[in-house]
Amino acid sequence: MHRLVTTIATMGVCALTSCASQPPPPPVTASLGDTEGSATFTGGAVAIGIGFQWGSGTLTYQGRQYSFRLDGLSVVDVGVTRVTGSGRVHNLRNVADFSGNYVSIAAGATLAGGGSVMSLRNQNGVVIDGVTTAQGVRLTLAPGGVNIRLSGQP
Repeated sequence: MHRLVTTIATMGVCALTSCASQPPPPPVTASLGDTEGSATFTGGAVAIGIGFQWGSGTLTYQGRQYSFRLDGLSVVDVGVTRVTGSGRVHNLRNVADFSGNYVSIAAGATLAGGGSVMSLRNQNGVVIDGVTTAQGVRLTLAPGGVNIRLSGQP
């Protein structure tokens, strides 16, 4: 009997020692999913001192497409343009976070079909880095902003 107890105890110690010497399994982490997307849009702008911008576009995120509308104001702005653009969308954890008020921190000029680079960020931390091409003449000397709403949202 004593021998049986000793054998069982020895096997238990060996099993514990074996488990302790092996590295623990990697931690299980929950995937947040893809936070990248892309957007394309077309629109226009008209300005004499204070400008108004408008347009519509498509957000592509996680294999699905979502329509959106945009409008905004700018100051110290002169001209009339027709704008097309596309860009990468970053930090998008939920498609609803795409809607919001975006602020641009760059000033720029567009002349006769020129292009410009933009970077916009909204209150949800979503960033749109894009390139726009405009037809017409426009000069903007101050940062502007734009409101983007997914279609079907107020």
